[in-house]
Amino acid sequence: MSSVNAPGGLDPVTVAHPKPGALPPAKTGTGSGLRQMLAKGNFRDYGLLIALVAIMLFFEYATGGVLFQPLNLTNLILQNSYVVVMALGMLLIIVAGHIDLSVGSIVGFVGALAAVLMVNYQVEYITATLLCLVVGGIVGASQGYFVAYFGIPSFIVTLAGMLVFRGLTLSILNGSSVGPFPDVFQLLAKGFFPNFAGPYTSLVIALVICAIFIGTSLRRRAVQQRHGALAESMAAFALRNGLLAVVLLAFAWSMGQYRGLPNVLIIMTVLILLYRFVTNKTTVGRRIYALGGNIKAARLSGIKTERLTFLTFVNMGVLAGLAGMIFAARLNTATPKGGLGFELDVIAACFIGGASASGGVGKVTGVVIGAFIIGVMNNGMSIIGIGIDYQQVIKGLVLLGAVCLDVYNKKASA
Repeated sequence: MSSVNAPGGLDPVTVAHPKPGALPPAKTGTGSGLRQMLAKGNFRDYGLLIALVAIMLFFEYATGGVLFQPLNLTNLILQNSYVVVMALGMLLIIVAGHIDLSVGSIVGFVGALAAVLMVNYQVEYITATLLCLVVGGIVGASQGYFVAYFGIPSFIVTLAGMLVFRGLTLSILNGSSVGPFPDVFQLLAKGFFPNFAGPYTSLVIALVICAIFIGTSLRRRAVQQRHGALAESMAAFALRNGLLAVVLLAFAWSMGQYRGLPNVLIIMTVLILLYRFVTNKTTVGRRIYALGGNIKAARLSGIKTERLTFLTFVNMGVLAGLAGMIFAARLNTATPKGGLGFELDVIAACFIGGASASGGVGKVTGVVIGAFIIGVMNNGMSIIGIGIDYQQVIKGLVLLGAVCLDVYNKKASA
């Protein structure tokens, strides 16, 4: 045993010399839970969730309690579902160091294709859905091929794609709307999970999700401690998970007061869990981050950067196709202006959610929170009567602020 002085002039502490081959002692963060959550290293992760809660509380007050009404919450989910779906794909694009400006046009193009197949040619909805997803993947592959194997900047390729697929949408629809869709297809965006326990159904599902999430987080924290990695303090862990659980349970209870959980929310949840697993636990996910962090180092380490870039665009095309069908099913018609401007909200959601403009940084949970920040702002400003002109101004300033914060964090950590 030996006595050493603790840093910062604290009382001496006694430590034991570890045995050869033994793991180092577990480390946990210091300070109160809130202080640790808002520390520089954790602000990106926890600050977003706090910001979302603060924005929701502000608009709940500003709208006189309308924001948290069950009907409005349901509309909030339906209105932003396609943004969340596309933001998951855009995250991988941005992390890999690229951008995709064509996603809004792909939404309109695939929605138009679905309408023509199901309404004009009476194609069965499952077959039409699968064909539309394949077409979305082909569109993404065509753009990804030019970016990955020809070395053309993604900004130029997808800008061209934005124009091409907007024109194809107008051509397919002959400049007019096509609809309505079959009732079964509309369930994709308008259907609800069966309320087998009445208003408590949503609450039970939310409790199960919270239990799974907290259990997974506890296991991850235990693994970090077992291997001597720096783990967050129990106070910060309890505060973070408690805040998240309260938000989820309150949301589920409110949704249960109307018609329960929308089908599209189930789809979103499955996709969020899937992409969170891919980015955190798979080799492909790690390689995408390595690609965006330093492409030269990634190549030297044996990563096939061209193929990986190509696959991220294919993935984006498939998700944009899915979002196009969700959007068309919600409107019950395909319009020539379908998806117009969607790329702006999707890219803004990623940057507000912590993705770095230079690539290599970004998390699924952050992007989802960023998408809901955009959605709550859109919804709240519309309710209190702010015009679309000033809505664009406010969203632009929020996006600029998020990017400035990212640049500041990079300089501070350099």
